[in-house]
Amino acid sequence: MCGIAGFTGADVVPALARPVLGRMIDTLAHRGPDAFGFHCDPGVGLAHARLSIIDLETGDQPMSNPAGTVWTVFNGEIFNHVELRASLEAAGHTFRTRSDTEVIVHLYERYGDRFVEHLNGQFAIALWDRTRRRLVLARDRTGIRPLFHARAKGRLWFASETKALLAVLPECAAIDPLALAQALTYWSTPEPGTIHRGIQSLPPGCLLAIEHDGSETLTRYWDWTFPDAADTTPARYHGDIESATAELCALLVDAVRLQLRADVPVGAYLSGGLDSSGIIALVRGFTDTPVRTFSVAFDDPEFDESAHQQAMVAHLGTDHTTLRCSRRQIGEAFPQLVRHAEVPVLRTAPVPMMLLAGCVREHGFKVVLTGEGADEVFGGYDLFKEAKVRRFWARQPGSRLRPLLLQRLYGYLPNSPVRNPAFAQSFFGQGMEHLERPVFAHAPRWATSGRALAMLAPELRAAIAGWDPLADFERTLPAGTMAWSPLARDQYVEAKSLLSGYLLSSQGDRAAMANSIEARFPYLDHRLVEFANRLPPSWKIRGLNEKYLLRRALAGLLPDGILQRTKQPYRAPDCQSFFHDGEPLDYVADLMGGDRVRAAGYFDAAAVGRLFDKCRAGRATGFADNQAFVGVLSTMLLHDQARAAAGRQRYAA
Repeated sequence: MCGIAGFTGADVVPALARPVLGRMIDTLAHRGPDAFGFHCDPGVGLAHARLSIIDLETGDQPMSNPAGTVWTVFNGEIFNHVELRASLEAAGHTFRTRSDTEVIVHLYERYGDRFVEHLNGQFAIALWDRTRRRLVLARDRTGIRPLFHARAKGRLWFASETKALLAVLPECAAIDPLALAQALTYWSTPEPGTIHRGIQSLPPGCLLAIEHDGSETLTRYWDWTFPDAADTTPARYHGDIESATAELCALLVDAVRLQLRADVPVGAYLSGGLDSSGIIALVRGFTDTPVRTFSVAFDDPEFDESAHQQAMVAHLGTDHTTLRCSRRQIGEAFPQLVRHAEVPVLRTAPVPMMLLAGCVREHGFKVVLTGEGADEVFGGYDLFKEAKVRRFWARQPGSRLRPLLLQRLYGYLPNSPVRNPAFAQSFFGQGMEHLERPVFAHAPRWATSGRALAMLAPELRAAIAGWDPLADFERTLPAGTMAWSPLARDQYVEAKSLLSGYLLSSQGDRAAMANSIEARFPYLDHRLVEFANRLPPSWKIRGLNEKYLLRRALAGLLPDGILQRTKQPYRAPDCQSFFHDGEPLDYVADLMGGDRVRAAGYFDAAAVGRLFDKCRAGRATGFADNQAFVGVLSTMLLHDQARAAAGRQRYAA
């Protein structure tokens, strides 16, 4: 895992490019503290910050082919590099290192831009073709590793994080009002957009080619795709669930085997749920690799899963470390999380993951396996079951019995809306008019998180007047979406919003890389995703039992208490983390004060003041208030941090 940065343009002079590259890559030292490398040609500058994991001795970047005509810097891992190297050597290619990086330049020589189709990995790649004077940027299929770019000053600039771009393009720091509204509603900005004006994200599964004349071509080489609903019935699979279970087992074992490849020790996160426990059980059952496990626990019983974690530790016999996290620790570390996330966040859950990554680093590890992605791939969230119940209910909207099925959901929430049947019917009944839209499942969630929009300053509300969040997101969806099964539509929207924009970013890559830790995601091996997307929906959610086929595949590896445990999403204390004995943390009181809010210009100071007082009094118990508070605070932190960075840039200049 690493950080990359660079630029291309007709005016790039190698002797002048090096200092600019240095300013960019210095901001990414946390992503790659082991080594720095640079390459400058007329027309391009490449920079790399290395976290050494594979080929510790000869794997430094930038790296070229033997002729020096193809150069690359890349962030991530190519898990099938051993197999790719063998096929390339058989075709006559000569290698100088054992690095997975070198495979990239040889694949490009052989296949051109289609080289990405051969990669099994998590990556953000920048590749310079010296002969054709073209730059190629590519990102992994599901968006595990970030890659941003901007057009400014006659050049195309790119980097792993926006802070590297802002180090040389401070004018791009302004927050876009529509992007802010999107982030507060969807939990992220739909790609290719970002929170910053003038900066774009390369979408997952895409390749961007910048030619010598400055023209650009964006190609999507992979996406989450699903067959038409009529083609996903069990009958189409001849009802052979046993064969599907065996195929899934084989894919899981191979995905884990590949992602254990490293020249450093590999650890694993253990949440106490099915997904992470399954990964560790697969490591113990099918490989000889020793694995150290790490967990986060909470003082608050509402969020703590340590009993389940310890049950798995006892079952697997792993060497285990638990990091116990208090509310105060979360509140105090929140500014650091926002600085690394570079986007508004609506929950504090990424903070304990960042602190856990620090614990992993302190124990001498650089790599951890995680169970993230299983819920999106195999239908694990209550959101999917909720949508299934709501669709069933919508067939008889006057029924009093059908909505009672909702009581089987959200049992982990002490203030769950399903505890009051009348309130549940009112809460989950909203959005029924969107039944035939692909965003049907997400409309209630976005209505809840979107309440933060009421906090926006009048000028910003005017700037987004008429904005329709459902229609806005639907414009990003591929043609033919409505031909998929309802669950497939729900999964696609989830993958394109919460997964890539939040879970793999703020709570994934950014939380881990803040401490120079590479997180790996076996459930997001693209072969597993493609396999699962072809399955009948009833093999993912049977009745209201989630991840049915995955549970079958892991049977025999896990104790029944874990195997049959209902999904409990990972959560952390939200606005409670910022108040102690009725007093706010100092920075919170400062940033949420009326003068600071008015000066920033994003939010209505009076509305924020009312929310602040409600949270301070401990009366914010629902998702809407908690998400609004955390969203406002994180936006204010972003604004404050951007102003400070711009000031440093002016001073440096």
